[in-house]
Amino acid sequence: MTLLFKIGFLEISIVNIIDITLVSVLLYQVYKLLRGSVAIKIFLGFLSIYLVYLMVSALRMELLSIILGQFMGVGVIAAIIIFAPEIRKFLLIIGRTSFLSNENFLQELLFWRKRETQAFNINPLIEASKSLSGTNTGALMVISRNSELKFYAESGDILDAQVSKRLLVSIFNKYSPLHDGAAIIYNGKVKAARCILPVTERDVPAQFGLRHRAAIGMSEATDTLVLIVSEETGQVSLSKNGKILHNLSFQELREMINDYLTGVDIDEKFEPISIYERSKLKKITPTSA
Repeated sequence: MTLLFKIGFLEISIVNIIDITLVSVLLYQVYKLLRGSVAIKIFLGFLSIYLVYLMVSALRMELLSIILGQFMGVGVIAAIIIFAPEIRKFLLIIGRTSFLSNENFLQELLFWRKRETQAFNINPLIEASKSLSGTNTGALMVISRNSELKFYAESGDILDAQVSKRLLVSIFNKYSPLHDGAAIIYNGKVKAARCILPVTERDVPAQFGLRHRAAIGMSEATDTLVLIVSEETGQVSLSKNGKILHNLSFQELREMINDYLTGVDIDEKFEPISIYERSKLKKITPTSA
């Protein structure tokens, strides 16, 4: 162990620096994951009790130390139960960013198959979006490049039908029994309709409704591109990695979907949802005389 320097009686080595850095990064990521939710207050409560436990242990308050020690022992199990959604979300984030999550990679590794492009003819998708937007018909479509999303597909009705304008318009027609939910599109097929998507727990600007919240939540949990057609305005938006691009033209929509399907990195083109709240505040702020 290479010694760098001493602070009083403490000996600081390279391993200690790396250890502190990794713990700091981990705590920051936990804070980002919990920020904006009720769970952050619960986490701070647990942290406060743990600090009190360390303090009374150092002061040798035996009775209080025993009580808090028992609480901390049970507290680990209680924390797992309370933070189950956050833990699941954290594991989903790790899983989707891992190269092992790519089904094509596993096929190539196990069967030595040449990777096939997942791009398909998106004209029916664009034409359906135009039709739905023109009639202010709300729609939610999940476009996946690497996975069939079986977990989410099984929450709805399995179709496994070729993508077509008529099919998509029929699904999202307000009189259709399939319109309430999302359609999952993979490899040129509508795998399922009326699917239930996870809703984001972050604060979302009021201009975005439940359909947008579900799109953002799905993009946070999976490596997908989610297309939203607003029922109120007819505007078309895309969501990816918890970010959103609002009020796109159909040419921009075509380019973004094509880039995503062909593996082009489009993450930098998306904007944090908080920017829309700030832009709205600027519009309603009265100008000085």
